[in-house]
Amino acid sequence: MASFVTLFSSLTLTIVLLSFSCSSQQFFSPIEKDSLTNLYSTSLDIGTEPTHQFNLVIDIGGPILWYDCNKTYTSSTYKPISCQSKLCPNDAGCISCNGHFKPGCSNNTCGANIINPLVDAIFSGDTGSDFLFIPKSKIQIPDFITGCTDSNAFTAASATDNFPLKNLPKTSKGILGLARTPLSLPKQLSLAPQKILNKFVLCLPSSNKLGSFFIGGVPSNFAKFKLTTIPLIINPFSTAPIFSQGDASYEYFIDVKSIKVGGEIVSFKSSILSIDNKGNGGTKLSTVKNFTVLHSSIFKPLVRDFTKKASDNKIKKVASVAPFETCFDLSTMRRTNTGLDVPTIDLVLQGGVKWTIFGGNSMALVSKNVACLGFVDGGNEPRTAVVIGGHQLEDNLLEFDLVSSKLGFSSLLQQDASCSRSE
Repeated sequence: MASFVTLFSSLTLTIVLLSFSCSSQQFFSPIEKDSLTNLYSTSLDIGTEPTHQFNLVIDIGGPILWYDCNKTYTSSTYKPISCQSKLCPNDAGCISCNGHFKPGCSNNTCGANIINPLVDAIFSGDTGSDFLFIPKSKIQIPDFITGCTDSNAFTAASATDNFPLKNLPKTSKGILGLARTPLSLPKQLSLAPQKILNKFVLCLPSSNKLGSFFIGGVPSNFAKFKLTTIPLIINPFSTAPIFSQGDASYEYFIDVKSIKVGGEIVSFKSSILSIDNKGNGGTKLSTVKNFTVLHSSIFKPLVRDFTKKASDNKIKKVASVAPFETCFDLSTMRRTNTGLDVPTIDLVLQGGVKWTIFGGNSMALVSKNVACLGFVDGGNEPRTAVVIGGHQLEDNLLEFDLVSSKLGFSSLLQQDASCSRSE
């Protein structure tokens, strides 16, 4: 597989701005949280004559925007990328189709690897370009490169019930990949003549109200929230489900040095937080994992210390509720502006910087009487030691600055705000 780092380096786009200020260079799309899957999505329009609106799950570890171009999808401006094109990575073969010409059915077409991280499979699709519209920002982007796949073909042929849209919200028809690749939305926009900054901002909602997705940096109405900035580090070994030898990971890793509960360091072998010479270990961020997943050697002492400190505060433990191991009687916990009043969990980063996880992000309400510690045991052999999940990212303002390879974060709960009501 060709490296995503060098792929499409010559790609350029023409951005047509419609009733939008070029000087702001910030494009907005609302984020919604699905109540059944706890996944986050945003809506974009693709194609012309007609234009189709797609609800797309946000995956910060996904390499590409892909969508379902099934038998009902048509677009007069869709252009398949040929197998001979310099834009074709040649990592998914060359696709041909005997049916009626349409998106997802053409000959001599560059194949696309369609990755749904919620399914243990990789699906085939076509690489093509079309108009992309960001409705709330009133902009249109011609020649935006995406992957498309026909979900109906897999549904009909699959004996294992694995198909591209499996486990996505019922309203979602694809995935918006925001990884460190040349095919991500921010990167493609940064190659445009307008030179939009290669940054994106997420503010994930914790409720059924809307959060925010921005391209180009933090907008002025969020400037009051001071960001703590830390380096984004690169795992030199790919963590993708398919890759070539020598590929680096395009997911987002941060350099956690230790973990504290209630201000005291959790005792475990700290070397597991470092990325070893095979790419194992380390800490990465994910918007498709619902809750933070920890290596067992971290999970067990963290739970032990958290339970002890909670007990010292007269918080009563109750029976476990899957997938959580440690649960408590909600009536024995006080509420604060940062959520339930429980021991804080600090991720101690390079230079002693702390990312503090308060009760609003550490605890998950599972019933009207029970709240559980929202961390999951990942076993003894996970590829990554710590995967920070969506619940722990909610109500944090997160700026992924891919120009300087830095992450800015700010807990809005600590500032008596939330992603659902910060505008």
